[in-house]
Amino acid sequence: MKLILTADVPNLGAPGDIVEVKDGYGRNYLLPRKLAIVATRGAEKQVASITRAQKARQIRDLGHAKEVAGELGNLKITIKAKAAGDSGRLFGSVTANDVVDAVRAAGGPPLDKRAVEVIGQIKTVGKHPVTVRLHPDVTTELAVDVVAS
Repeated sequence: MKLILTADVPNLGAPGDIVEVKDGYGRNYLLPRKLAIVATRGAEKQVASITRAQKARQIRDLGHAKEVAGELGNLKITIKAKAAGDSGRLFGSVTANDVVDAVRAAGGPPLDKRAVEVIGQIKTVGKHPVTVRLHPDVTTELAVDVVAS
């Protein structure tokens, strides 16, 4: 099956790439999650606009990614969450959106929520590691402090 990627898919490609995948992978994973569209002649014309939009949001190059990683390393990120009782367990969980908002509130660089990988689920107060994939060659780990509000 020939598809055009609309989002970054690890180990497959970047937005705008035309890829050939097995039918089941495309039909059951990529298409329902809107990570790709079927490659038709009309859709291939959209590739330029997809790549242009992605480049506007993307880290420019390896040097810029390292610079952003340095900025992130200097930040103290705290997320206030609603805790349930004395045990420190949260009512919900901390998501990638919450991490992006906390980085922005701490004065950090703007991040794409798809670049933030919350390891496991954050359902308790305390310090938790969060991975940020800025570039295919640059990843950084943040220590996110979750406090009860």
